[in-house]
This record gives sequence, C-alpha cells and structure tokens, in this order.
Amino acid sequence: PYLTRCMLLFQLRMQVDPSSFALETRRLTISLICDCFYPNAGGVENHIYQLAQCLLLRGHRVLIVTHAYGEGWQRQGVRYMARGLKVYYIPYRPFYNQSVFITVFGLLPVIRDILVRENVDVVHGHSAFSPLALESLMHSKALGLRTIFTDHSLFGFADLSSVLANKALFLFLNVVDNFICVSNVAKENTVLRGGMNPDRVFVIPNAIDSLAFRPDPSARDPDNITIVVISRLVYRKGADLLGAIIPPLCATFANLKFIIGGDGPKRLVLEEMLESYDLHSRVQLLGSLPHHKVRDLIFF
Repeated sequence: PYLTRCMLLFQLRMQVDPSSFALETRRLTISLICDCFYPNAGGVENHIYQLAQCLLLRGHRVLIVTHAYGEGWQRQGVRYMARGLKVYYIPYRPFYNQSVFITVFGLLPVIRDILVRENVDVVHGHSAFSPLALESLMHSKALGLRTIFTDHSLFGFADLSSVLANKALFLFLNVVDNFICVSNVAKENTVLRGGMNPDRVFVIPNAIDSLAFRPDPSARDPDNITIVVISRLVYRKGADLLGAIIPPLCATFANLKFIIGGDGPKRLVLEEMLESYDLHSRVQLLGSLPHHKVRDLIFF
C-alpha cells in the first residue's frame, strides 16, 4: 500500500496518464545521494529507500550513494537491496552527526567515477545537512547532468552555525536545476536560505500509509484523547511549537493527554512548560527511545 500511494503521488505531480504508468518512454539512470541511509534508521533514510523502490517499479535504473558505516568501515563497497537496488558505500567516514567533512573537491574523484561508470542521467541529492549530497550536486552539474535537490527540514537564520550553513547552501544549490520541499513552510525556509527562484521549488508532501500506523482500538482509553509525538526535540522538528501549543490545547480539552518520545536540546523547553502550567499529569516525557520500541508507542 505504501508504494502504491507513492506512485499515485508521482502520477498526480507529474501529470502522467495512468494508462501509461507501467514504463516510461525513456529509461533513466537515477542516482540518489545522501549521507543518511541504512543501516541508520530515520525519516530521510526511509524516504530515499521508498523513492528508489517507486522509481524501480517505473522501469528506471536506480543507485544510491552514501558513506561507509560501522566500526572499521564494516559496511563499504557495493551492496544490493530489494528489486536490485544498488548502493555504493564509498570509503569516507562521517565527521560529525553522521555526515562527511565538507571539502568542496575532496569527493570529486569517487563521485565522478561512479557517475561516469554508471552512465547516470539524473542526480538527486537529499538533505541540506548532507555535505556528500551538496558536493555531488555541484560536481554533477559540472559533468553536464540534470540535478534535483530535496530539502527535508527547517533551518535557522540567527546563530553563527546557521549563517555559515546558509552561505554554503547558497553556494552549492545555485547550480541545481530544480528543488523539492516536503511542505510549504519548508519551501519558504529553503527559498530564503538559498536565495533561489521560488518558481523552481516544488512542494511534494511525504506520503503516509495511515493503515500502517493505525493504533490498536482495543487499547484505546475511552475517557481520554491521547496524542503521541515521536521526534527529535530540536528546533528543526518544531519542538518550540509543540511547547507553545500544548498549554492552550490542554486548557481547552480537559480529557486530552500527550505522550512525547524523543530527546534533544529542546527538551528543556518542554520541561519548563510542564513546570509553568503544572501539566505533569497530562504530558509524559519518555526521553530517547530505541528504534524497536517506537512501533509499540505509536500503537499505544
């Protein structure tokens, strides 16, 4: 069901006739590049994998490029996944927060070798926090390839790290042909940070298979409304907005409760909110959760 929804979304966005859905007139070789990919688990990783599977179903060749993972570079080289999805784990180690060190030209030899060897037509970079994606897009444009970039989250403007990151983003993204953002707010944020033409930025919301995330009706509390939030508690994920909206919602609905899973620097904002409004009995902070426990919390 998830793949079907993804394909229907692409049909609507690209105005493809459903009768000609099976195969494109031209088979493209598409490279998806990002620092974030399996064996890491997260939203960007799942997005890239599911997008690759949808493109494979449409008849395209797809390959993914990411950096090496594991102690002692245990996962490097070429791996194959479902439907023949080819994944290059290039021998570069993450420098900070699962991202390689930004060097501008340091990745050129290996990226050029992969793009030329695989005869790539389109390069699709993901995440503004991925130096691997940003550098690859610049080198791909120099090779005359078509490029597209998807931004998955928000970024600030005020602190020093944000200013430096936005300057780098402006440098790298002005060579990209078109952009995709996952929401209208993300589009505004990306346009302001990168200084690009808004007409080149398209909004394609992430597809959600609601049937796969439906809570167990037998476990539901008939006397209360329970809202479950699972997220890293950082500015980019809207933790500040969460802290601002909980008090008025709890004041409006007496039977409303929150369960919040995740950790991050903005947890302090939520803890201060609980103290200020005395909501300890209605808001439960669980802290960081291992991935195998996330499903049980969603189905709570």
